[in-house]
Amino acid sequence: MEKATFGAGCFWGVEEAFRKVKGVKSTTVGYMGGTSENPTYEEVCTGKTGHAEVIQLEFDPSEVSYDKLLEVFWDIHDPTQLNRQGPDVGIQYRSEIFYHTKEQKKKAIKSRDQLQYSGKYNRNIVTQITSASEFYRAEEYHQRYLEKHGSSSCGIK
Repeated sequence: MEKATFGAGCFWGVEEAFRKVKGVKSTTVGYMGGTSENPTYEEVCTGKTGHAEVIQLEFDPSEVSYDKLLEVFWDIHDPTQLNRQGPDVGIQYRSEIFYHTKEQKKKAIKSRDQLQYSGKYNRNIVTQITSASEFYRAEEYHQRYLEKHGSSSCGIK
């Protein structure tokens, strides 16, 4: 098993999108990339902790490649919006790939650059590519939120 961590707006919809990918074995929503330890949702929402809402997943690389996960990541949100996705605004909603290995970093940069030069977007991609740091699991009520509430999406794009 390998880990992958992505920030692409509100973590509810991001988690739901990745849960549907064959080869993804588990998903956990949480916070990464900030300066305080054990942040709460309320603290993250202030923007003062610097954390992003993220999905951390475990995947079986014999069933799904990291490249495929990157394709899903790019497809489910608008990577040209700085610190927002749809109606959600704030640094916690930033577009960010947190890599766990040098190979993930290399693949993330390559996929971002290819997408930037593809002509798909009229604006620059603002997605950050950052070394994974401490992951803080979000409160239980956020885990599999859409599934618990009978929704299949939350309009993150």
